[in-house]
Amino acid sequence: MTELPVLFRDEHYVAVDKPGGLLVHRTRLAPDRDVAMRRVRDQLGQHVYPVHRLDRPTSGVLVFALSSDAARRLATLFAEHAVSKVYHAVVRGYTPEEAVIDHPIRLEKGAEGKPAVSSYRLLATVELPIPVAPFQTSRYSLVEVRPETGRRHQIRRHFRHISHPLIGDTEYGKRPHNQLFRDHFGVNRLLLMAVELSFRHPYTDEAVAIRAPYTPEVRELFRRLGWPESVEEHHVGLGKLAGEVVVREAEERDPDPA
Repeated sequence: MTELPVLFRDEHYVAVDKPGGLLVHRTRLAPDRDVAMRRVRDQLGQHVYPVHRLDRPTSGVLVFALSSDAARRLATLFAEHAVSKVYHAVVRGYTPEEAVIDHPIRLEKGAEGKPAVSSYRLLATVELPIPVAPFQTSRYSLVEVRPETGRRHQIRRHFRHISHPLIGDTEYGKRPHNQLFRDHFGVNRLLLMAVELSFRHPYTDEAVAIRAPYTPEVRELFRRLGWPESVEEHHVGLGKLAGEVVVREAEERDPDPA
């Protein structure tokens, strides 16, 4: 198994850069043996504890605790919405400059919707001379998303709700646009990246911000679209917390296996 790039590590936590296509841990419905939790356990030679999750096709910052107490403390911060999460996503069409999506999400069919809120801002746009019916050109936006709640598939479902589905989303997206990115750019992944995670360290009270770089595949796509090719160039909001900010960033890596 390929080792995952380590973005941050201390005596309580380790953060890795999860590739798209890799599960965080095994489930009853997805009993894969190759999962992020197992890879990190084998890399460190010790048991690790999951404290949050990323959808299988989503890449980026993923944190594990190194003890049950550390897991409990950080999980409490997630439950209290005291962890700031930043994602970058490529979506169909031109979005507004910024907006808040406040739309309930049903966790199960027929169930009552649970409150779900995501704020976003526009980072870049592009219009391609490639027709997607009924239009003669195709338009796309890069957005920075900050989910205030953590419902399943929240970002993907929210952007479908506002008619700007994510590119590469085979469940909530639009097939013709996904096909365009496969045919013209060789992109076969969901274009949703967890680029930053920040929180107050449960043991030291230090402000920690952890960033994941774009994969080579995404950097090459952005180069071809005329967009900045790094997280830093998009001015991700570091330093929002008072006090010192600790940032770790992985070296370049191979493209996602998905």
